[in-house]
Amino acid sequence: MNLILRMLYVYLLSLFRPRVTADDMRSSLTLRVLPNDLDLNFHMNDGRYVTICDLNRVDLFIRTGLMKAMLRRRWMPVIAEHTLSYKRSLNLFDRYQVQLHVTHFDEKYFYMSHTFIRDERIVATGTSKGCVYARGVGVVSPADAMAAVEEDKRK
Repeated sequence: MNLILRMLYVYLLSLFRPRVTADDMRSSLTLRVLPNDLDLNFHMNDGRYVTICDLNRVDLFIRTGLMKAMLRRRWMPVIAEHTLSYKRSLNLFDRYQVQLHVTHFDEKYFYMSHTFIRDERIVATGTSKGCVYARGVGVVSPADAMAAVEEDKRK
């Protein structure tokens, strides 16, 4: 249930935040570690970090217009690779910020960096690469995906 509430929170928040352009694709969320984020060691579970990165991407999709373009065309976002390095723990009720930056893209993938910060100290860093996928067609190039965003803005 917590993830549904967080997704709703991010969705609503994203609707009122400034739009993001294709030339500087960044997202930052401030969250708190909740009881169901914890593992047996009573710190945030490593899988939860990956889920939080997903929320960061949702914020970015909405604020760039990519979510609208994907829904209109029945495209799906897919993560092909994700890595994280953990430097410190996030404990119950810690407030932290997670930052996402799309560093570049090629003919197939968007490349992203992720940084988790608590009290101005890096807690975890990582990278991911993802694509937009169309059933029956395959991977939609990032350039075509962003062109669809621009096309939708003109409508």
